[in-house]
Amino acid sequence: MAPFQALYGRKCRSPICWNEIGETQLTGPEMVQDTTDKIAQIRNNLLTARSRQKSYADKRRRPLEFEVGALVLLKVSPWKGVVRFSMKGKLAPRFVRLLKILERIGDVAYRLELPQKLQGVHPVFYVSNLRKVLADENLHIPLDEFVLVA
Repeated sequence: MAPFQALYGRKCRSPICWNEIGETQLTGPEMVQDTTDKIAQIRNNLLTARSRQKSYADKRRRPLEFEVGALVLLKVSPWKGVVRFSMKGKLAPRFVRLLKILERIGDVAYRLELPQKLQGVHPVFYVSNLRKVLADENLHIPLDEFVLVA
């Protein structure tokens, strides 16, 4: 007896014969035709599911392109237990400070001007690791101008 039958007490229904137990067993060309039909049905179902998932993904997908010379934020990958940029844990920064794009490499990669502190890091990054800076860098106000009112 097969190991499945010994463990569960019933015969295993293989993908070749998905018919109910007790029905007539297929033999010869009928079994080949039945298996071919089932494989075609499975392929059609997979194609339908793939197209549905692609349409869901395309609704949120947006192309990211940056100009040379623009300022971007570099995303810090959330690896557990690795100290990045001198901070660890949930309060660690999600993005590195403003960095300037030096050149575009291909369709989805950019070379950044890294500070001296990050000279050991490769300067080319994938577009999904970059964030567009939405604020103007000249709009910041120095802290010396604030007066605390008690």
